[in-house]
Amino acid sequence: MAHYAFLDNNIVTEVIPGKDETELIEGLAPEEWYGNYRGQTCVRTSYNTRGGVNSRDGGTALHKNYAGIGYSWDGTGFFAPQPYPSWTKDEATYLWEAPTPMPTDGKRYTWDEETLAWIETE
Repeated sequence: MAHYAFLDNNIVTEVIPGKDETELIEGLAPEEWYGNYRGQTCVRTSYNTRGGVNSRDGGTALHKNYAGIGYSWDGTGFFAPQPYPSWTKDEATYLWEAPTPMPTDGKRYTWDEETLAWIETE
């Protein structure tokens, strides 16, 4: 089953399951048919895609990330809203990265934007 994202000003407003991308609907590809029916831009998205990788089989990823409501579309891929002003979008993965990587010592951390540092939580 395929999934499709509906866009308003390149922001995802809804994601629906739909016809497989190889099935035509009234002679049109599903993206085109759904978009025409709703009067919105419609872009296929894959539940198996994150960070530019297809997690199911490691094959070709579709549009960098699975679309979520509020995500942006730039014509190449989907990306979440920026979580903090200091974070930057990785252009290869379309994922947001903190200025310093989160520690990997098994403890829990939250980002503190004021100090630009990871703070250990309990």
